[in-house]
Amino acid sequence: MAKNNWFQFKQFKIIQERAAMKVGTDGVLLGAWADVSTARTILDIGAGTGLIALMIAQRSEAKVTGIEIEKNAAEEAIENAKNSPWNQQITILNISFQDFVKSKPGLFDRIVSNPPFFTNSQKSKCGNLAMAKHNHLLPWADLAQGITRLLAPDGKLAIILPVTAVSEFVKMAEKEKLFLLRETEVRPNNLKYPHRYLMEFGYNKAETEKNFLNIHNDDGVGFTDQYKELTRDFYPNF
Repeated sequence: MAKNNWFQFKQFKIIQERAAMKVGTDGVLLGAWADVSTARTILDIGAGTGLIALMIAQRSEAKVTGIEIEKNAAEEAIENAKNSPWNQQITILNISFQDFVKSKPGLFDRIVSNPPFFTNSQKSKCGNLAMAKHNHLLPWADLAQGITRLLAPDGKLAIILPVTAVSEFVKMAEKEKLFLLRETEVRPNNLKYPHRYLMEFGYNKAETEKNFLNIHNDDGVGFTDQYKELTRDFYPNF
């Protein structure tokens, strides 16, 4: 999506000059899809430049904590939050997830994450990009176990994953007594296979609510009404 040094949304601007990972569709999808309506405290794991933290702050009155291990991204996230209308609502920390869990920060009503998800694949020659894209520093087991130490008993986890990671993460989550409650299958368009899954987990096992979302129209021109409706509060041209 965005390869510029900045990206302008309706109510905030993302500066991304030094961060390895730029604004992308995955983050926008999760930030718009996650149910944060009643949340008082929200944790964003792998905050990047602060995109999702800003989106959920716009959509809620919750105190939002974003954690980001990569220094350049964390510094830009801090600046982006500071320059936003929600600068008193958002805290960004440059820390690994594992160290954050050890710090015993308390429990969160909601946890959201667009995690690094490439496993056992060739890493980018750019160290910061590899850190942002590959899960060697945050394996699924560490993520699932850590989340259960931070999520309130009635809390929810919202996460976006590629198709190849869904099965493994669901197994890890169930091992920690986190169950899939809501799932949106994301496809580029109706003629292509799904490439991402938006998933919501909680401690109370129930039948999974399933639906799908097409991003583009079948002719490849323009965005679907469904995608526009989901992201309308953020994209200036919607």
